[in-house]
Amino acid sequence: MTTPPPAGRTAFDAYLAIRHRLPDAPEGSAYGRAPHLGAIADPFEVILFDAYGVLNVGETPILGAAARIAELRKKGKRVVVVSNSAGYPKRAMMARYEQLGFDFAPEEVATSREALLARLTREKPRRWGVMLGLGHGLREFEKIDAHLLLDDAAAYDAAEGFLLVGSDGWTVKRQRLLAASLRARPRPVLVGNPDLVAPREGGLTLEPGHFAHALADTELCAPEFCGKPFRAIFDLALSRLDPVPDPSQVLMVGDTLHTDILGARAMGFASALVTDHGPLAGEDIVAAIDRAGIIPDFVIPHI
Repeated sequence: MTTPPPAGRTAFDAYLAIRHRLPDAPEGSAYGRAPHLGAIADPFEVILFDAYGVLNVGETPILGAAARIAELRKKGKRVVVVSNSAGYPKRAMMARYEQLGFDFAPEEVATSREALLARLTREKPRRWGVMLGLGHGLREFEKIDAHLLLDDAAAYDAAEGFLLVGSDGWTVKRQRLLAASLRARPRPVLVGNPDLVAPREGGLTLEPGHFAHALADTELCAPEFCGKPFRAIFDLALSRLDPVPDPSQVLMVGDTLHTDILGARAMGFASALVTDHGPLAGEDIVAAIDRAGIIPDFVIPHI
């Protein structure tokens, strides 16, 4: 599903409406502007990157992003992608990055799908109904009792809990089936991608977070989120670094105030808001920061 224009403004208003479900964090007081990431990266040991809107837009790499990663590595920086793109298995994610011109190692990519899978290891066994596109099926979910949620109402009612992982192929009908099933019998809802939208070539697509908050708005569930801006995905990313850096030595680079920047502030990281792509592209950035009350340390047009 793709939102109609003005997509960025609509998405921003939607994030404001669900702020009460997101983590608390210090607001900050001021931010600096810089021409690009290279101008601000020197004081930091670790650079965390959002993917969509920072490294790529859909299946298109952002010009200069791979070169910037290479430059940071030459300076001795450790780089990690921290992505809410939960709809793809890790192997497929790595293949996509290679096709886009990036040379990340698997341990340099932490996804909300991985955070969700880690969360499921602590969950009691139950039958899960899964929101996920047909492209990769249930790969990586083989260790749990899971089935895809399509157009059969019985599949929703048979589930003992729901995993909202990827929204490719999700429809209004399927959302209504999910809502009706939860209304009849409340069950846990875990969300592998908390994003409301994601930037792609054709505009902003609606992501699992959008559908989870729609359920919460009507009091059908209290979703548990496993990606940015919540802590689990950041802890996962840092756990792969040796030594684990002090939070003051970490810079999070992202295009969304309510996921990347808020998550960074909650973790005690520095943050840089990218403005050329993503939900805030073309918007009044000063007004957006003021409305959100979420202040990055830096504002840069691109990395």
